[in-house]
Amino acid sequence: MAIPLDQVINRQGTQSTKWEKYADRDILPFWIADMDFASPDFVFQALQQRLEHPILGYTKTPDTLTEAFQGWLAYHFNWHVPEEWIVWLPGVVPGLNMAAHTLNCDQSIMIPTPVYYPFLEIGENSGLEQILTPLQLINGRWEMDIERMGDQLTKGTKMVFIANPQNPTGRAYTLDELTALAQFIEANDLLLVSDDIHCNLIIDPDAKHLPVALAVPEIADRTISLFAATKTYNIPGLSCAAAVIPNAQLRARFQGMEKGLVPGVGPLNHVASQACFNDRSDWVPNLLTQLRANHERLKSVAGGRMSTLDATYLAWIDVRDLRLNDLEAHFESHGLGISDGKQFGLEGHIRFNFACPKATLDEGLARLQESLND
Repeated sequence: MAIPLDQVINRQGTQSTKWEKYADRDILPFWIADMDFASPDFVFQALQQRLEHPILGYTKTPDTLTEAFQGWLAYHFNWHVPEEWIVWLPGVVPGLNMAAHTLNCDQSIMIPTPVYYPFLEIGENSGLEQILTPLQLINGRWEMDIERMGDQLTKGTKMVFIANPQNPTGRAYTLDELTALAQFIEANDLLLVSDDIHCNLIIDPDAKHLPVALAVPEIADRTISLFAATKTYNIPGLSCAAAVIPNAQLRARFQGMEKGLVPGVGPLNHVASQACFNDRSDWVPNLLTQLRANHERLKSVAGGRMSTLDATYLAWIDVRDLRLNDLEAHFESHGLGISDGKQFGLEGHIRFNFACPKATLDEGLARLQESLND
């Protein structure tokens, strides 16, 4: 039976990363990107059907998973992707690092910040220099600063990494923004890696997710786009991701990075993602209704501190005026577990995950109000 999105679910005893961080403390967790909503019924039905077979061995990626993903891209974005463009992975983060490993050791990568913290580890993981280029805040919206990116570019720079929708600022880049980025990529002979994992989580009804290889096809051969169902359907414990790589030579180099390092995807992960990619129900529309209502409630408390949010369930909140030496400690003292902006590359901000039942959020917002007033 489906569990309503407003039902509070006790996650104690499940080894939840999100909740175990504050075990035995009166702290509500709004940090890691993990929703407190039950995963949809059709995922469990698919898993139960697979578990009727008693062996969970090494598993070849089923053709039905690829077909489901192709259908999902066509359904949501009218993007018809050939099977050979698709590479299956155990997660988006391995895909980011595999992309960097396709470069030579004397080359460098460029990453606009603030950004999801595993991006900031790519350079060290791959032995490459990384150039961090700050996003610019214009009328409450975070935008790529193409001019500054050009100023910081070096002869060795060969690859740019972005998140679209952007994490943690919540931007869904427009066609004009992606076109400007594409022109920069083309003019400087670069490759572009895009993490599109939050692509279904559009909060602003006027916003839209645009996969860059589809929106600006002129640079499709320069792109690696990474997708997964795990955020939208809250199945991060069954990680499975797809890289869409139109260029055959780049795709071969990318796949070559898997050997000996990247494990295969497990059978239950395949099954869960396939069920999600085949979904045409009202589950996502209902989720978005809940998230949009939560976003409005959060905005009523955070006010002008909160950046304009197009997508994701992660709010980016400016708390620089509080002049705190330890952001996490301050908010924890008010019963809130948040993500310190420092780990995303920008101090004085917090990231707040509002994907939870109304009762949990309302208690969290009361604590947030107190923490901002104190």
